[in-house]
Parts: sequence; C-alpha cells; structure tokens
Amino acid sequence: MNEQVTTLGSAGYGVSQQERNRVLRNTYWLLALSLIPTVLGAWLGVATGMTRALTGGVGLIVFMVGAFGFMFAIEKTKHSAAGVPVLLAFTFFMGLMLSRLIGMILGFSNGTQLIMTAFAGTAGVFFVMAMLATVIKRDLSGMGKFLFVGALVLMVGAIINVFVGSTAGMMAISMLAIGIFSAYMLYDLKQIIDGGETNYISATLALYLDLFNVFQSLLALLGIMGGDRD
Repeated sequence: MNEQVTTLGSAGYGVSQQERNRVLRNTYWLLALSLIPTVLGAWLGVATGMTRALTGGVGLIVFMVGAFGFMFAIEKTKHSAAGVPVLLAFTFFMGLMLSRLIGMILGFSNGTQLIMTAFAGTAGVFFVMAMLATVIKRDLSGMGKFLFVGALVLMVGAIINVFVGSTAGMMAISMLAIGIFSAYMLYDLKQIIDGGETNYISATLALYLDLFNVFQSLLALLGIMGGDRD
C-alpha cells in the first residue's frame, strides 16, 4: 500500500497521516488569509463609523443573524468552490462587528498599545495550544461536549449582560471566554491532527472563531483594566 492508514486509539478516525498533514497545512494557510478581510472590515468600520449605532439589542440581533447566517452558509458550501469566498466574506463581517470595540479602544491614549497587546496575547495562546496539540497523545474528543456547554452558558451570560451593562459582568465574561476558547483552540487543533476533522474550511472556521473570541475578550479586558484617557 502506498498510503498507510493509522487508527488512533478510542478516536478511531482511520485517516492517513498524509491527509491529516494536508488538512492542517491548508487550514493554516486559509486561517492566515482570513485575517486580511477581518482587518479590512475592522478598518472600514472604524473609518466610516458605520457600526457605532449597533448598540444594545440592535447590535446583538445584527451580529447573531449575520454570524449564524454566514456559518450556516459555510457549512452548506464547504465542499464546493464557493466555500472559501463565503468564509472570507464571513471574516470581513466579523471584522466589521469588531470595529465598534476597536473604535472604543482607540479612544484611549494607549489604545494602539492595547490592541497590539491583545494581538500578541492571542498569538501567544495560539502558539501554546498548537504546541500542546502536537505533544499530547491522549484523545481529547471527549472535551467537545463540555466545551459546548460552557460556550452556551457563556453566550447566555453575554446576552444578559448586553442589557444589564455591568462592567464586572463584562470582565467575568471576558475571562471565562478566554479560558473556554483557548481550550477550544486546543480541542480543534487536536481534532485536525488526529484526523477527526478532514475539511479544511470547517477547520478554519472553528479556529477562526476561537482566535476571534480570545482576541475580542482580551481586548475588552485590557480596555476595562488598562484604558488610559489622559
């Protein structure tokens, strides 16, 4: 046989090492590419101020409808040529949605520094999780259901806090989100490495959401704790 298929313990995915490496490589390339429309969307939102009016319930509805609509479209097109453009359109939309927070942070005298710190922190988390995913031999597929429950609880808490407007609540939600989505990052990377995820568009979507949520939460936390208006 030219291609040996390796079955992994309890995971039993039966995906060749060559295929896993191909999916991981394509995922990394597409993930890097997806950052470009995100930056463009964030820049456009800050430059035009088009997302400033998206506050409270209105902003929540626009975000939820747009994000879940795009994610549904990505899952429907992930096996076709339309999958990558739809994913990139989604990342542009997410950049637009992020622009309101970025605009608020840029209102601080040290806003640029806070954004760079959040970016460096997110990159650091990704590097650590990627390293862990390559050295951990244990099957982590069982983490998925616990992380999903945690993400649901987090989403409910975030929705409630949109209407409550508690700074302490925002800090708690941000810290919890950093922990949950850092763990999700490890889980998603391990799924690719172990052969549990074989579609690089789905894999990119999962990792992009992990990175986006960690970055957004770090930025919000830094803005609350370290924003300087002097």
